[in-house]
Amino acid sequence: MAAASASASVRWDHLTWPEIAALITGGRDAVLMPCGATEQHGPHLGTGMDTVLAGEVCAAVSAATGVPVLPALAYGCSLGHSHRWPGTLALSPQTLIALVTDLGDWLWQAGVRRLFLVNSHVTNAAPLRCALEILRARHDGFMVAVLNTAEASPRVRAAFFADAADWHANQAETALMLARAPALARPELCATADDPDRTAGLVFAHPVNRTSRNGVTGHPSRATVAEGEKLFRWIVADLTKTVRRALRETAPLDASYFPAPPPARPSRP
Repeated sequence: MAAASASASVRWDHLTWPEIAALITGGRDAVLMPCGATEQHGPHLGTGMDTVLAGEVCAAVSAATGVPVLPALAYGCSLGHSHRWPGTLALSPQTLIALVTDLGDWLWQAGVRRLFLVNSHVTNAAPLRCALEILRARHDGFMVAVLNTAEASPRVRAAFFADAADWHANQAETALMLARAPALARPELCATADDPDRTAGLVFAHPVNRTSRNGVTGHPSRATVAEGEKLFRWIVADLTKTVRRALRETAPLDASYFPAPPPARPSRP
């Protein structure tokens, strides 16, 4: 049977059904679901950036913890990126909610009781939270967490928000791809891809076509490989700590989501 090690992730799609059953009956009842997107990332990054990041992070966390990692979701809720630039392939929030809850139903039936939705696309967060609400109400005792890679810890969050509050394809994301997936990066275009954050003081959440000239918000010109390697290590280390803590977590109270059935009425003689 496939086993976890310090250098190998446990990939759900590489396991046979008896191997998956053995993991679950052996007490490994948690999984990581990488949640990404396919969307424009400016003129200098490939459209698969979010999916690659979610998959890379989950593979590294799996290697560190032994928690199996599911195949990455390559499509997300990217409606805000508009049709102005080709490349974005978006799901509606309702579709993403349905997709994740369908998968959650199957995981529950397989014996999974802890589900980590590891998200690398900002506007997936709301639909994923809705999926969490549905799954924990539908399956009593199902523990589901949404873990956003850009907010894995205070130090990670500070790096992502360093050059823009409403960042996208910015210094942090560009550095991560330069370090972890250089095939998705166009270094020769980074120097001219900068576009400032225009969202300060706004009340409404405007789509990207009304806040950016080229699909970028931030300063990719400042990105370096060394920065990307460091940021990736931080994300993995900090999410690994969270997952390890969650594997030991139990609910504060052992009380069913559903009311206890009323006592049976005594039968009449």
